[in-house]
Amino acid sequence: MAGGLDITGVPSGFADFDKLSGGMQPGSLYILAARPSMGKTAFALNVAQHAALQEDIPVLMFSLEMSAEQIAQRMLSAESRVNLRQMFESRKVQNEQWQDLSKAASNLSKSPIYIDDSSTLNTLDLRGRCRRFFAKHKSGKGLVVLDYLQLMNVARKIENRQQEVSEISRALKGIAREFKVPVLALSQLSRDVEKRGGSKKPQLSDLRDSGAIEQDADMVIFLYREAYYAQEGETVDPTSEVIVAKNRNGPTGKVDLIFFKEYARFENKLSGHY
Repeated sequence: MAGGLDITGVPSGFADFDKLSGGMQPGSLYILAARPSMGKTAFALNVAQHAALQEDIPVLMFSLEMSAEQIAQRMLSAESRVNLRQMFESRKVQNEQWQDLSKAASNLSKSPIYIDDSSTLNTLDLRGRCRRFFAKHKSGKGLVVLDYLQLMNVARKIENRQQEVSEISRALKGIAREFKVPVLALSQLSRDVEKRGGSKKPQLSDLRDSGAIEQDADMVIFLYREAYYAQEGETVDPTSEVIVAKNRNGPTGKVDLIFFKEYARFENKLSGHY
């Protein structure tokens, strides 16, 4: 149980999403996909922070795009609710915000979140590092986060990029099963989304590079913000849709969250912070 909900897996911290998903289950592969600037990394970090800080679950995050320092800055901003831009210009941080930052930094430093920012990671490297991590953290629980799938390599030479991505997605599913933990892997969407007339909401056919991603995933989650496509001067709704487009073991559907881009944080729509 988490927050009164019947959650059997790793909770995300987002009540409506956890109610729909039942939590992230051991041995399952979760694909989180969206177009750029929709908040993929922020959402994944929020989930990782909730797991580690609130549930004391060891989290191993592989960041192939950003450095460990950049990831830590985003987590600190989200945890403290201090504007990321303000953090880079310390003279703009107010006295009470320094207290929030100090508390957030202390909490994060004590939490079981570990960041691997190797930029040239292949599937064998990933498996080996997971093996060492879970040999050290034997709590019986865990979460692996990968940002993002298309930046990974395979250990052997493959000419066809689609075959390469297929092998990566199969390896991620294998890691989830071998170590009995959920794996949350971020993925790009095809640019065809932008070319489509009418609604830009992602579809399973928009997953980039390989149909194997959809096939291997136990759950496919899309992030979508209508405000991203708003014209200048239009009133924008801060709502962000979390769309469960595939769920091997349960229902599909969507939930609404609020995305605070200024501090890389999603919140439940009824949390009262907006």
